[in-house]
Amino acid sequence: MDSKPRVLVLGLDPYRVPGPWDPEPVATGIQAGMADFAAHGVAAETCLVGLDGSDDIEAVVTAALTAQPWECVVVGGGIRRADEESGLFETVINLVRRHAPDAAIAFNSTPDDTYHAAARWLTPPRDA
Repeated sequence: MDSKPRVLVLGLDPYRVPGPWDPEPVATGIQAGMADFAAHGVAAETCLVGLDGSDDIEAVVTAALTAQPWECVVVGGGIRRADEESGLFETVINLVRRHAPDAAIAFNSTPDDTYHAAARWLTPPRDA
């Protein structure tokens, strides 16, 4: 059995967020953040949803949450900070509570500090 802690990172797909903006810096930050998990021996997966109407967000997030047990679920800043999407943040938190009740919930500051957000909650603590 694999003893690596498992982390699920929930966030917005930067390529499917409407508006005039450059998604590349966020996509690059997500890649860097995910690379940190591998470097620290932590199994991590992303579940990135779009705000372009192409996802049933509740179904996509529920499927990710129920795919396996998670030690920690990181809720990305895009979900938390989208003022016009405050209902999305509430939905995601309630889905985590319902479908991964034993997982710690963490919040990152930027896409590239996602590992450090999760590491605060992993037992035993990983070298953050």
